Amino acid sequence: MSTSDFTKKDTASVNTLRLLAVDMVEKAKSGHPGLPLGAAPLLYVLWTRFLVSVPGEPHWPNRDRFILSPGHGSALLYALLHLSGSDLTMDDLKDFRQAHSRTPGHPEYGVTPGVEATTGPLGQGFAMAVGMAMAERALAATYNKPGYDLFDHYTYALVSDGDLMEGVASEAASLAGTLGLSKLIFLYDDNHMTIEGTTDLTFTEDVKARFLAYGWQVIVVSNGEELPALELALSNAKADRERPSLIMCRTKLGAGSPKADRPEAHGEPLGPENLAKTREFYGYGDKEPFFVDERVYKNFRDRASKNQEALDNWYKLLEDYGKEYPELKAELLRRLEGLLPTDLDVKLDIEFPPDKPIATRAASGIVVNALAGLVPELIGGSADLAPSNKTTLNGLGSFLSLNPNGRNIHYGVRESAMGAIMNGLALHGGFIPYGGTFLVFSDYLRPALRLSALMGQRVIYVLSHDSVGVGEDGPTHQPVEHIAALRAMPRLLVLRPADAYETLVLWLVALERKGPSALILSRQNLKVLNPKDYPSVLEGPKKGGYILKDAPNGQPSAIVIASGSEVSLALCALDLNPSRTDVRLVSMPSFELFSEQSPEYRESVLPEAVQKRLVVEAGVSLGWERYAGDKGTILSNEDFGFSAPADVIFKELGFTKENVAKLIEEIIS
Repeated sequence: MSTSDFTKKDTASVNTLRLLAVDMVEKAKSGHPGLPLGAAPLLYVLWTRFLVSVPGEPHWPNRDRFILSPGHGSALLYALLHLSGSDLTMDDLKDFRQAHSRTPGHPEYGVTPGVEATTGPLGQGFAMAVGMAMAERALAATYNKPGYDLFDHYTYALVSDGDLMEGVASEAASLAGTLGLSKLIFLYDDNHMTIEGTTDLTFTEDVKARFLAYGWQVIVVSNGEELPALELALSNAKADRERPSLIMCRTKLGAGSPKADRPEAHGEPLGPENLAKTREFYGYGDKEPFFVDERVYKNFRDRASKNQEALDNWYKLLEDYGKEYPELKAELLRRLEGLLPTDLDVKLDIEFPPDKPIATRAASGIVVNALAGLVPELIGGSADLAPSNKTTLNGLGSFLSLNPNGRNIHYGVRESAMGAIMNGLALHGGFIPYGGTFLVFSDYLRPALRLSALMGQRVIYVLSHDSVGVGEDGPTHQPVEHIAALRAMPRLLVLRPADAYETLVLWLVALERKGPSALILSRQNLKVLNPKDYPSVLEGPKKGGYILKDAPNGQPSAIVIASGSEVSLALCALDLNPSRTDVRLVSMPSFELFSEQSPEYRESVLPEAVQKRLVVEAGVSLGWERYAGDKGTILSNEDFGFSAPADVIFKELGFTKENVAKLIEEIIS
């Protein structure tokens, strides 16, 4: 494409983008005008000359993806979507930042048509885009055949100074360079400004040298207002078949406004006087707010309509592909629709030796390997802990630059990036990603995990080494407050299985969930709950809390409630006094699942009339009050642990069968 065919209509289109954005901010009396004023030329060239996407078809599998990583610039994205003909009206733009509008303050996946990811926490969009590029490469390696390039699209993002300062972006950039993700192209809005002042205060590094060291192609555009230079840079980025690309575009925060190159342009309306001067600067001084020349609409939609041919050709290609590869097409469509293979619970025929204790992390490894042969979209890895948290898919290879068919992802010691990249894989479609680390390091995952929950993405977090039972590694590696913190997060399913069979059942629950799950797994070996002795173990975990062992007449005088490894502890305690048969033991692997059950079911498990209750969990007690009740007792751990063998720690903290048995007697007496 020639870089000399930009005309006045292109200039008018760029300026319309700018002014629509600042009008939205001004009407809402809140928002961020600075980024849209400076970055509009960058996204105009990308959207009208390169981005292959069709308004009204936001789920076309081979569309290019675009992520606005600095989500505070959402007004610019909404203006682009509206002008391009997506299902976003002018009234939607005027409703910017208002309650329940389709144009919230930061882009939200599932709220606004055309928004590929929820962004706003800086760095997260950067890393999610890496995950999307990985998904494209993996799907292409699996389903493309000679003459059938079903997957051949790019992932683009706008990134900011703030994004590049965040550690998660560094982690993701390093991995992207290692993997050679050449269809990943970022436009860097290099405006040298932050909320507190110029980047000279905090960010004087050589960004070009940094990304070259990561293995990226770096292209510099010295003036982000020059449309031909931006087009040439994007063309050169696409020409590199070996490396991801960072296009450094020198821009001005708040360009064209009296606040240009000033920190206050970032996050506050321009104000009526400054807005009027900005409109005059761009030649729209006589126009009303939200004015769009019909020629601008035509320009955007003419460009967008050209991609319709690409979409039509793709679906024709898919139809022909199905004639030659019918089974692959059926599998692909099932994956893209997010449907699981049928009868997974029947096909997943696993038995665990009843007399051989096994850690739930090890049981999880057995289950996930069995699932891998049945669920080809399952892809996962670990933050350099796979041998310990048992997340390796045996015999299925590593996802590498030269082996994109591999289903084991090596994230390196990059928990933050792992979480965000998994979100990108899930958002792209066609994958159910899982990723493992120690539970104590879920703190590193939390921003991405929170976005998984907010976006309702099926991402599975495998969090092993779940208590002070970690032992000699000491308090730095012993989670105490982490399970309670995860349970506090809305829309996150927290699953703490008590044994191998609960692990099996809860893996299936996580796969079926339309949202994220966190599997909390033990390091230490646990008693296997033989279904012959405990038949409820095969169905009960699905309900979050269930009766594992009951009084013979079903009328207990006391209830013991436990989760995870403490279920075995409670069983051992009950065995110390076999004559005490009036105690019910409830396994509670998931607060969230239990709360979803009917009031009648919950009452059948935890009858209100039985107030004598003991809760046992090796972590902080926060949250357990709801099940212990006002008269119940909670055996918990309210402080950090210490370095010692696990049995020594448990003894000192009171997590022994003898102490639990004593507490049971005390609450009954």
